[in-house]
Amino acid sequence: MENAGIIASIAISFSSALLFAYLLHWFDRFEKEPFLLLAGVFLWGAVVAAGGAFIVNTILGLGVLVVTGSEAASNLVTTSLTAPLIEEILKGFTVLMVFFVFRNQFDSLLDGILYAGIAALGFAATENAYYIYAYGFAEYGWEGFWKLAKIRILLVGWQHPFYTAFFGIGLAASRLNRNLFIKITAPLAGLAAAISAHALHNTLSSYLPVIGYIPLATILDWLGWLAMLVFILIAMALEKREIKTYLADEVALGTLTEAQYQTAIAATRVNRQRTKALFTGQYRSVNQFYRTAARLAIKKKLLARVGEERGSMEKIEKLREETRQLSQAVVKAS
Repeated sequence: MENAGIIASIAISFSSALLFAYLLHWFDRFEKEPFLLLAGVFLWGAVVAAGGAFIVNTILGLGVLVVTGSEAASNLVTTSLTAPLIEEILKGFTVLMVFFVFRNQFDSLLDGILYAGIAALGFAATENAYYIYAYGFAEYGWEGFWKLAKIRILLVGWQHPFYTAFFGIGLAASRLNRNLFIKITAPLAGLAAAISAHALHNTLSSYLPVIGYIPLATILDWLGWLAMLVFILIAMALEKREIKTYLADEVALGTLTEAQYQTAIAATRVNRQRTKALFTGQYRSVNQFYRTAARLAIKKKLLARVGEERGSMEKIEKLREETRQLSQAVVKAS
């Protein structure tokens, strides 16, 4: 029975986290990020960040308990201060590594939210598995299992991606600006916002139930997540406008046809072409063509926003030639 509870806790936590990760990935409609990179970010959150946070939070909590002799003080410090700080730094570290090491894959606000959110979902998967088993199944059996699963997955399932997204947004703002002050302070401000939002949630969750205000904490959480969803939708609209703007002159250059351009600027049309290509054996070429075209537009946007960096013009010319060749191949196959 105990093994069944462990397996079920892991299964429901990781399957729900992967489902949420897929939803985040869906929002990135034009230029999908590499699957292996996203998988690595998720695993970092699930193994390194979650494991490291558990160890550090446990040590600090015991330290406060030894110094103060108060379990209440230990819980307060761990819940409201050290846990938000340690967890957001550990989750954010892998996003920072993508920012520096895989800079070529980090070039929009959506990218910042996506990498941060998926790292956080990996963390949440491990944390939820622990909570659902230890405080649900182990104490109250299957009834406790389902109760904790509902709370951890349905009611507060987006809490970790919401917090860490602030740091991703800060890094994206740094990436897209020439101003040195913004490049330095935006990530710091994003990390501070992530830690503050996390601390606020933990504090409310710990003390509002004592005075009977559980619904208020839930409402505040969902209002924050709704605001982030609106921000994501705005970022998607901005990305669509950028692709429309920076691909426009490629028609005259012969990089792609007018019909292909009209399709490339609308995600629904791109998906329609991908679906048709499934039945003609050209899915790979069509998919690669529209992703390369979107990448070309985004690289041109970066050049306009931050200027020449690490061979930007060379990359743009390479993407332009790849797009042209794929365009011709797609036309011939039509």
